Amino acid sequence: MHPIHILAALSLAAASPAWAGEGHDHGDAPTATTGSALPRFVATSDLFELVGVLNGKHLTLWLDHAADNSPVKDAKLELELGGIKIPVEAHAEGEFEATLAKPLAPGEFPVAATVYAGEETDLLAGDLDIHAEAETAEAAHTHGWQEYALWAAIAGVGLIGLAWLIRRFRSQRLGGVA
Repeated sequence: MHPIHILAALSLAAASPAWAGEGHDHGDAPTATTGSALPRFVATSDLFELVGVLNGKHLTLWLDHAADNSPVKDAKLELELGGIKIPVEAHAEGEFEATLAKPLAPGEFPVAATVYAGEETDLLAGDLDIHAEAETAEAAHTHGWQEYALWAAIAGVGLIGLAWLIRRFRSQRLGGVA
C-alpha cells in the first residue's frame, strides 16, 4: 500500500465522528428530554402502584394495579407531600393531576397516598427526592477516567502510525527498504 493511501486512511479515521455516551451528546439535534430528568417518586403496595412526576409546581400521577399494571378505574386519591395535603383531580382512568402552591426546594419529601377504588382501600408511601439544578447539571456532564483513557489510547495509536509513516517516507527517500 502506498504511504499516501495510509496517510489518507489515518486522516479519515481521525476525522470520524466521536461516539457520545448517554447524556453526552453536545450536538444541535433536539432530544426528547433536554436537561436533567424530572423529579419522580414510586409508591407501591400489594394492590396498587402510584408513580408521580413533578414539573415545577405541576404533579402528574399514574395509579395502576400492581398485579397487571392496568390503570385503576373510578379511583379516588388523597395525597400528602411533605406533610401537606395536596388536592388531586382525576383526569382519566388511573391518571391524576395536582398543582402545588409553590415549587419545592431541593430535599427529600415523604409521600403518602390513600387510594379508594371500589371496596379496596390502601395506603401507599414513597419519597420524592429533589436535587438542586446545579448539582444535577454538573453530575450529568461529568467525564469518567475510562473516557480519558480511551482518547489517550486513540492518540497513542495515531502517534505510532504517524511515526511509522515518517520513518517509511525517510527510508524511501534515501532509497532504503523499510
